[in-house]
Amino acid sequence: MLGCNTGTLFKVAVSGGSYQEGLTAHIQGVPPGMLLTEQGIYSDLLLRKPGADELASPRKEPDLPVIYTGTNPADTIEGAGNRNHTNGTPLVVLIPNLDRHFVHVKQYQDTNRTPRPGHASYASFLKYGPDDDAVGAGLFSGRYTSPIVAAGYVAKQILRRAGIEVFSYVKEAAGVRCPEVAYEKVLAYTQAYRRMRCDLDPFYQEVYVKGRVTMEMRFLEKMRIFAEIENEIDAIRAKAPQMSAEAVVGKYGVHHVLNCPDLAAARAMLEACNRVTKTGDSSGGVVEVVATGLPAGLGEPVFDKLDAQLGRMLGIGAVKGVEVGAGFAVKDMTGIQSNDAMRAENGKVVFASNNAGGITGGLSTGQPVVVRLAVKPTPTIDKPQQTIDKYTLENKQLAAITRRDPTIVGRVWPVAEAQTAMIILDAYMQHLAYQGLGR
Repeated sequence: MLGCNTGTLFKVAVSGGSYQEGLTAHIQGVPPGMLLTEQGIYSDLLLRKPGADELASPRKEPDLPVIYTGTNPADTIEGAGNRNHTNGTPLVVLIPNLDRHFVHVKQYQDTNRTPRPGHASYASFLKYGPDDDAVGAGLFSGRYTSPIVAAGYVAKQILRRAGIEVFSYVKEAAGVRCPEVAYEKVLAYTQAYRRMRCDLDPFYQEVYVKGRVTMEMRFLEKMRIFAEIENEIDAIRAKAPQMSAEAVVGKYGVHHVLNCPDLAAARAMLEACNRVTKTGDSSGGVVEVVATGLPAGLGEPVFDKLDAQLGRMLGIGAVKGVEVGAGFAVKDMTGIQSNDAMRAENGKVVFASNNAGGITGGLSTGQPVVVRLAVKPTPTIDKPQQTIDKYTLENKQLAAITRRDPTIVGRVWPVAEAQTAMIILDAYMQHLAYQGLGR
């Protein structure tokens, strides 16, 4: 299978599938000397994993990562203090599948003859034939986004060293749109939302806070613990700290389900999504990603423009549109309305607006980079749909019996954030190299 790798200097390849043994992220370009932990990677993975709230699939995957290569297994000399630091070799993160049982495999076997409308199952069958990884949809499942999130976590740590922040949130869900919020407040809100999710996630508390799995353990020791956890998933989930929606707002100032920085909008989004879900249908939305602290000049002309690279987020499952800045709204503007006027102020250039989304000519301007993703409704729904038997071409009717997400938008934002970080870091590394050669 081609197409599972990306990047020039910061290179990422993903592999695995929804019901295979697991998934992997293979990352090249990570500098030495970084302290990475599985707990840190999991703090991002738990934001996109299923089974976490009422808008997610009931699949109970813990999404526990294992750093397999790329870090020092011990201090390189006695007392060096560089155990678990990156060493410049390729970093590999494994994410085993722990919640895959025959009852769920059988559900896919019972429906795999009849492709789900709106899903990749028909096209992938035509491409790969009867050996297509159709149990759980393989790399066409939302599961494949977990290694993207793992790689994006690493990218964000590198960017943060350079003063670059990448953050994302739900801009719209089921037709309800979040009003404009200052980016400083959005960043603070998303950070509070992450703290809330970590504090209330039973696996974060049981596995990492209690020290059941540590970075000092060898790989096979961790696998022994994972085998135990596989049989304790329900018991661990039952230990989840309980807080009411009101208590979450009181303690963290965030919505208990949706990462939307306007509480009134978040409540209206949840209500709208639930209304659609009760009919057996699903809903879509919009995710916005913002990157701040970028220097001017990131990106390369023509084929590798920064906005062109961001457009590659159409590769995220369920994303059907990507726009930068004002995006499609520019069709209704005049030139004077669309242009971002500039002025000098205290020796710095200040822009009057940011319709360009921080990118002109494919190069960053130094303004915040703003990109939005249109997320389609989940194709797996509990309504009768017309389809075919892909072996006999008989006309059939299908309704979902597999586990499904009422909406995907609440799980796409951490993926979009991660891939944006990967793209910006790759462009930043190229920018530093180019600038260095020019001196």
